[in-house]
Amino acid sequence: MVWEVKVCSSIGTILNVISNKENLINMAQKQYYKKGSFGRKYILFLITPFIFTSCKEKQVGMDSPKAKPNVIVVITDDQGYGDLGLNGNASIKTPAIDNFAAESVRLSNYHVGTTCAPTRAGLLTGRNCNRNGVWHTIMGASLLNREEITMADELQKNGYNTAMFGKWHLGDNHPFAPQERGFDVAFYHGGGGVGQTPDYWDNDYFDDTYYRNGTPEKKEGYCTDVWFNEAMNFIEAKKEEPFFCYLSLNAPHSPYNVPEEYYNIYKDAKGISEEQKRFYGMITNIDDNFSKLLKKLEALGIADNTILIFTTDNGTAQGYTIDAKTNEVQGYNAGMRGTKGSEYDGGHRVPFIVRWPNGGLSGGKTLEDLVAHVDVLPTIMKLTGQPYTPTKTMDGMDVSDYLLGKEDISNRYLVTDTQRVPWPIKGKNSCVMEGKWRLINGTELYNIALDPGQEINVADQHPERVEAMNAFYESWWDDIIKETKYSVIDLGVGETDVLTCHDARTIGYYPPWNQQMIRAGEPMKPAPFSVNFTSAGKYRFHLRRWPSESNLALGAEINDAISATLNAEGKVAGKSMLFKKAHLNIGEKSIDVAVDNKAGAATLEMDVQQGETELMAYFDLADGTQSNAFYIDVEKVE
Repeated sequence: MVWEVKVCSSIGTILNVISNKENLINMAQKQYYKKGSFGRKYILFLITPFIFTSCKEKQVGMDSPKAKPNVIVVITDDQGYGDLGLNGNASIKTPAIDNFAAESVRLSNYHVGTTCAPTRAGLLTGRNCNRNGVWHTIMGASLLNREEITMADELQKNGYNTAMFGKWHLGDNHPFAPQERGFDVAFYHGGGGVGQTPDYWDNDYFDDTYYRNGTPEKKEGYCTDVWFNEAMNFIEAKKEEPFFCYLSLNAPHSPYNVPEEYYNIYKDAKGISEEQKRFYGMITNIDDNFSKLLKKLEALGIADNTILIFTTDNGTAQGYTIDAKTNEVQGYNAGMRGTKGSEYDGGHRVPFIVRWPNGGLSGGKTLEDLVAHVDVLPTIMKLTGQPYTPTKTMDGMDVSDYLLGKEDISNRYLVTDTQRVPWPIKGKNSCVMEGKWRLINGTELYNIALDPGQEINVADQHPERVEAMNAFYESWWDDIIKETKYSVIDLGVGETDVLTCHDARTIGYYPPWNQQMIRAGEPMKPAPFSVNFTSAGKYRFHLRRWPSESNLALGAEINDAISATLNAEGKVAGKSMLFKKAHLNIGEKSIDVAVDNKAGAATLEMDVQQGETELMAYFDLADGTQSNAFYIDVEKVE
């Protein structure tokens, strides 16, 4: 009988191998359950050829494409550790994710960057954001350096079908777009969120136009529903082959727009603000869609051989607030200090849940050792059995044995910080982590096992630990800053390349990074773009106030303001700006032209040399003020 168990795990497994031999199966089932040994010998006689064929196929199949586990990463935007029911939030409704956690492996000491693009860049490359060009969300510092190798690149190279849906936020221009970073299929919005400056004009989460491998495409429905539906269509189409699906959501990032039925779930909730009601509604909508995804995987028969991850990209943005006037706390933050953007745990400790039944990742276990987003790439490569030899310094490491319960993680240091400046600054908003210890800004030391709210600075009691953690930071900083550099946008690649002020390299001020700011029409101090002309020749530059798809004239105003509703934010009218001259500076060359405010753009032509340079495009307003062009369309003429 032992021999029978070793051959296959159960008689049901054996019979499934010969599922097309119905008569044989029926006979085998009847004989197997007869009393005495004869029945068992008879079943072995009947199915022995199939046993060896099956087991031989399984052994070969381990190296075949179909045996590779699928990989799905679901990452939400601005949802913190406390924004789930499973982490103690009594107000929010997330039953699907809560139940998923109960049958998965959870990390309770998992950390990311403190804002969205830095986290996503680190997760996809295994390298800290200060190394890979994404230490900000705007200002030319959210473009993933062209030399970086992504998880999609690696899995694509090893035979995986790859796709991403939702929020990219690692560059909208060449060579940064997702379809250029390892994804066969990419369906996404522009910039860091729906309605941001690089996004398709007038998107507002409902019935929007997104980009399919760079081409605009109108879709009906709420954005989160669209991303999940697209992902499930891809999964169904590729179910017979290994796939990597990066389902990267923009929700629950602001603006807090949500279908009315989800707002109504929290309409009468106590202890949370109106914004939090919409924020929680967006999360419950995610949960409902996650439930549909789980059911789809089960229906397709691929749930057991799919590595499914649910995580988020930084601390909560709206789930926990303190009223500045009344000091009243609204929402829930799992007892942590800080929210999105903070170097304290509330800014970067987030949920991480992974399930892969075939690989032993199940059972509702909670693990407490220190893990981070930069570990995801090397860990996925190990779990999927793919060859992986990084060519750059990695901040992450393979933690697959830890997830599988084979070893613990000890004596490990990690760094996260908040830069959000034109160039990274040593020591700025830094957190060095070691197990349960946190060194904040080089001087504050906390033991979160005893003090999860990080209220008691014990640096004076542990000078040796402070010294050791600072020494690690010094060494780490010296290493990463050698790699830090701006990304450079390629021009002359497509028929028309569009630069937006979102990516201009401003210093001391933020560019208009969302369309509400574009509508407000406040002049923006001119700032350069780092660009690379891929070939020499004549180029035509169209300097715009409004994006080309709006079909608006330079001097147009838009009287389409919308008042806020209970479930959605409003929209401001588009203010008119009147210009008299347009300027274009490329390297040492400068030209200008008079502006016709009834035209859609001010157009200038210039012969340019191949290579990297700086480009600046701006207007003189009628009152003498200067303002960067909000949009610049670039064409290669000859």
